[in-house]
Amino acid sequence: MNVQKVLLARPRGFCAGVEMAIKSLIWMVRVFDPPVYCYHEIVHNKIIVDRFKSLGVVFVSDISEVPPGSPVMLSAHGSAPKLVERAHEVSGISINAVCPLVTKVHHEVKVRSRNGYSIIYVGHKEHDEAIGTVAIAPESVTVIESEEDLKSIPDDLEKVALINQTTLSLDDWAGIRESALKKFPSVWMANRSDLCFATTNRQLAIREISRLANTVIVIGSSNSSNTVALEKTARRYGAEKVFRINSPDELPDDIEGVVGITAGASAPEDLVQSVVARLSPSDGTEEINVTDEDEYFPPPPELRDLLRSVSDALSLALLAPGASNSPLDSDRIRSASESLDVLIRDRIAGSMQ
Repeated sequence: MNVQKVLLARPRGFCAGVEMAIKSLIWMVRVFDPPVYCYHEIVHNKIIVDRFKSLGVVFVSDISEVPPGSPVMLSAHGSAPKLVERAHEVSGISINAVCPLVTKVHHEVKVRSRNGYSIIYVGHKEHDEAIGTVAIAPESVTVIESEEDLKSIPDDLEKVALINQTTLSLDDWAGIRESALKKFPSVWMANRSDLCFATTNRQLAIREISRLANTVIVIGSSNSSNTVALEKTARRYGAEKVFRINSPDELPDDIEGVVGITAGASAPEDLVQSVVARLSPSDGTEEINVTDEDEYFPPPPELRDLLRSVSDALSLALLAPGASNSPLDSDRIRSASESLDVLIRDRIAGSMQ
């Protein structure tokens, strides 16, 4: 390789929803003896999922796979109401780590369906988020993925709502939104966009980088919708070469010139730094910053109640330097990446004693 400089997108990597979900599962692993179960991947990133597997987390595709009484967590992408109820019945200790922004969309679907709207949901039909959202009111929702799909919607619908998956590409959503407004001038849409602010910020950052870099590298898994959206955005805004990778081992050997790097919202920062090290730019790195993110989503309510009930039994070693004796205080202070690293180190040290 002959890489001159690396441009790092900012923001990149973990968003507030992913931070919340990962830290929630970390708390579950801290509190309960293994195995801890998780319905679907906690986030769509192979590296993160594999790290949790090494800690005794078992990921299942059906709640029936969870032994009665075992602790279970539901993923950040959102789950069908009946599945949430079933998880609580089976487990007794079930934590729903759904992102609050997805919960907002679920609420919109619920309200619009009750008010007699035909709901057009823009999303990826096989994605966990879309599946969970449609299940809120399946009789009222039609899923589309493109402007072409919109043509199949009858023109004579009287009350139409347009709702979208939170992790869509900005450009894809803009095109469908414009076409829907032409077809249904009185269509209902949320006053505040359903597009995740973190997804939008990452796409805006990669737009800037794609104009400046010879090659753009997007770090994240292929089943991550927001990662795929970043890849599409980089291609659309001028990058000559675009590679989506899970790890530095997947980098091609002929990369040269100026390289832009971003990471999907479920990709950890240590992967970004390992990719930079592999590229070894002769002129170092530069951050291209479009905005700062400081949002914090606290653990789900049922997990907060659980942590309060066991806080006296938790070792003070779990807390970050300068924290009080409250587990919830340490949750805010320490990032998800740091918390997961600490947990893995603790488990390794414990196994050697």
